[in-house]
Amino acid sequence: MDLMEKLTILGDAAKYDVSCASSGLDRSSGNAKGKGIGNSMACGICHTWTEDGRCVSLLKVLMSNACCYDCAYCTNRKSNDVPRASFTPSELAELAMEFYRRNYIEGLFISSAVVGSPDKTMELFIKTLEILRFKYYFRGYIHTKIIPGASQELVERIGYLVDRVSVNAEFATKRSLQLLAGDKEQKGILRPMEQVSLVKRENDEDRRKFSRAAAFAPAGQSTQMIVGATPERDITLLKLADAFYSRYSLKRVYYSAYIPLVTNPLLPAVSSLPPMKREHRLYQADWLMRFYGFSVDEIVDDGNPDLDLMVDPKISYALRHPELFPVEINTADLELLLRVPGIGVTSARRIIEARRFGRLDEEGVKKTGVVLKRARFFITVNGKFRGSCLPDDPVLYDVLSDGSADYQLSLFDGVDPQREGVGSSQSSIPPAMIAAYRGGKTEEQHPMLA
Repeated sequence: MDLMEKLTILGDAAKYDVSCASSGLDRSSGNAKGKGIGNSMACGICHTWTEDGRCVSLLKVLMSNACCYDCAYCTNRKSNDVPRASFTPSELAELAMEFYRRNYIEGLFISSAVVGSPDKTMELFIKTLEILRFKYYFRGYIHTKIIPGASQELVERIGYLVDRVSVNAEFATKRSLQLLAGDKEQKGILRPMEQVSLVKRENDEDRRKFSRAAAFAPAGQSTQMIVGATPERDITLLKLADAFYSRYSLKRVYYSAYIPLVTNPLLPAVSSLPPMKREHRLYQADWLMRFYGFSVDEIVDDGNPDLDLMVDPKISYALRHPELFPVEINTADLELLLRVPGIGVTSARRIIEARRFGRLDEEGVKKTGVVLKRARFFITVNGKFRGSCLPDDPVLYDVLSDGSADYQLSLFDGVDPQREGVGSSQSSIPPAMIAAYRGGKTEEQHPMLA
């Protein structure tokens, strides 16, 4: 099998891993004693297009798809009859450099099926990275997966060779992990996350003291959770994400809508489409947690365990708390402004800054970047209310909804959206999975970190 055949198989197999992004750091080749090639820019990397329309310039590829695990949801599981291929470390390193020299890419994302064992797979990663960093002096962005269950020594070694690492959590509960990925263990996922967090904190302290200290995963770590393959509610996913952010200082939690690729009585039917709208709402909720100061309990709670598919989480919060609105734009503090639909972090700060010089009128509010189409129902400007209905008016829900919740967004062009039950984020979960999952017990809230 030649390199292009391998690339066709392993590049296509890598598309299901969404937890890669731009670098988040600056590094030039100038400090490599004149031998360096490439650089990494904090503003992100965007040069090429994937077949589903995303703009990227990372060579996103698997080291191998010859997996020794048999995870029920994975197309690369050992019992599945698919073409198998593997790169050698030198092949993958040379391929990456040839792509870079032709300006196809500016960085690299490497993942892999588990080849033999987690440690063996990690050793293949390390050999590839050492060729890139020390033979070719490649200074560009590299993001590498850490295989759950790998030894602590290998996890630390790889952290000094790459910019970002990630360990996929896959599922939000231990029970789902056992049902669909019996070869993986909870501790095998959480241990490397914790180790990366501890080593990075120590390394950051060393770098503050010693300017020449080597950087350990300078762009941090991330993870991915699959959405829609198991019966977890949105509250479970978001509580686990919040725990990851607070305990392990993760940069991002990625949510991947389950793509039906295999037939299994515990999985949604192959004919069903990915719950893309639910994935979108989870990203919006995650954004509120990270940048707007929302707690998980403000977004979802025991009475509302799932995100509303009809309106975004910020509008949903405002509609559930009509006692807070409308707020006066000229007196509300930053925390309250950030809870107004249509007001973002930048526009809220502009409002606070502009109020130092005088009271804002409606034209002044527009100039700060506020989206008045949504915000007008939740604010007053100098005591004047411009909305057509108040926050406690039931008509407002229909006015602010962005389409029917019973349709899912299509992942690929030319595919008709699937019709699902209104407001339901779990309608395609098979009864066999729900029965096996629950086992007569109530759902755990975030058992992965219990």
